[in-house]
Formats: sequence, structure tokens, C-alpha cells
Amino acid sequence: LVLREQIAGVRVIRAFVKTKYEEDRFAVANDELMQTTLSVTRTFAIMFPALTFILNLSSVAVIWFGAKLIDTHAMPIGNLTAFLSYIMQILMSVMMAVMMSMMIPRAEASAERIQEVLMTESSVVESLNPTPVETRTGVLEFKDVEFRYPGAEQPVLSGISFTAKAGQMTAIVGSTGSGKTTMMNLIPRFIDPTAGEVTIDGVSLRDQPLESVWSQIGFVPQRAFLFGGTIESNLRYGKADATEEEMWAALKVAQADGFVREKDGGLQAAVAQGGTNFSGGQRQRLSIARAIIKNPQIFILDDSFSA
Repeated sequence: LVLREQIAGVRVIRAFVKTKYEEDRFAVANDELMQTTLSVTRTFAIMFPALTFILNLSSVAVIWFGAKLIDTHAMPIGNLTAFLSYIMQILMSVMMAVMMSMMIPRAEASAERIQEVLMTESSVVESLNPTPVETRTGVLEFKDVEFRYPGAEQPVLSGISFTAKAGQMTAIVGSTGSGKTTMMNLIPRFIDPTAGEVTIDGVSLRDQPLESVWSQIGFVPQRAFLFGGTIESNLRYGKADATEEEMWAALKVAQADGFVREKDGGLQAAVAQGGTNFSGGQRQRLSIARAIIKNPQIFILDDSFSA
């Protein structure tokens, strides 16, 4: 975790001249890991020779006493062979159980983390009796909306009321941390307001099917994210059956066609996970093109022109 954080934030570390501090922090974490690994390795080093010694000693003992019984005709030789097989099966199972016991703590820690994610209930619950929207025009309205993060003393949004009409551009302007992105997340119903109501085409988002809401919205997030694959596969997230002409048209509107044409392969150019092989501005333009090709009723551009 420490190493991953340092790799991701290497430029910040250098900019604030914290290389020595981070080296010391890594040394502490690395030493703790080393001590834990050494203790486990020592246990393995003792456990396996001990088990092997017991296994061989048991086999020798069985043969020793079994040979005497066979010699006196007190036991047939087949019983000795069967008994040796039983001993081997039991002790091999014990060895496997020891190996499993060493892995159980790691598995438990992983299972707890996975279970926390799986058991987390979404705060956004879809209506059991959704209201169908007969005519889609893309009119968005906030009615005295308030949003408060769990445990917060003050709401980040309060008394927000406005109407964004179809065919018009509505700009939300505010200082950093004023709640602009929070407000944008209310529109596709990634979160629900703690008070008030958000409506699209006169119907509350709470009463509309989630997929119906999402299908009407082209969302460009504040942090542009691209999926691993190609430029074409990323554009098809917006429209699965898009033609090549539609893709180039969307790229042109997003002013991304220039650098895409320069790439080897054009639309088939590779995209690394997260789009790390593109600059910040190129990622934003491709994200905008992905939203444009969807041709939605509502565009949400969350600070998507910063780079």
C-alpha cells in the first residue's frame, strides 16, 4: 500500500522535497513486513522437517512392529501394506492441513475486505413502481434541493432551485469545494438528495427506472477515465452500434480527431488502463467524444475542459 501510494504520488513527493521522509516511511513498513515474513518462514522451516520426520518415523515403526507380527504369523502381510497406506494418507493430510492453516489468516483478511464491498448496500434504491415518462424533452429541474454527506454538520448544498431547459446551456459556477460535482452527481442519480427533489421531464428521479435516467444522460466526469482497449471500444461505450463515420464526427466535435488520426492505427490505437498513455487533455476530449456519440437528451460536463 505504501509503495503503491509513493509510485502514484512520486511527482508530489519530489515537488515537496519529501524523498527522504518517504524512504524512511517505506523502510518502517518494509521492516514490519520482513519481520512478519521471517516469523512465518521460520514456522514453515520447523514445521515441514518435523512432519517429515514424524512421517518417516511412523513408517519405520509400523514396518518394525509389523515385521515381528508377520514373522510370528500373528498378522498377514496384506494388513501391514494396508496399515502403511493408512498411515501415509493420514500424515499427508496433516501436512496439507498445516499448509492450509498458514494460508487461512491471509484468506480471512482478504475475505473481510471483499465481504465489506459485497455487503455494502446502495443508498440509491430503485422504485418498485416506476413512473413511465411519455415524452422525453430533457428538461431538468431542481426543487429546493439539499444534500448532506453522512455525519456532516452542515449540508454541502441547500436551497438549490433552478430549471435547465432543453436546447440551452446552464453553467454552474462556484469556488473549489462549493459542491458543483456533488450537484452534478445528483442528476444521473448517483446519489439522492437528503431533501428536495430533482426531476427530469417533470418526473422525480426517484420514480424513474435508473437505466431510463442513465440512457438520457451523456456524462463527462471531472476525472476523465478511459477503459483499457482501443479508442473505438471506448467510443462504443457511448453507442455500441456506432458507425465509423459517427465516431469520427464525435471526435471532430470534441476536437480529438487530429491526434487520433496521428496515432498508429487511428480508431484501433491502443488505450492503456485508465488512459495513462494519453495526456490529460486528450483523455478529456475522448471522454467528451464518448458522451457526444451517445446523442443524449442531457449533457453533463463536470469541469471537463480544464486540461
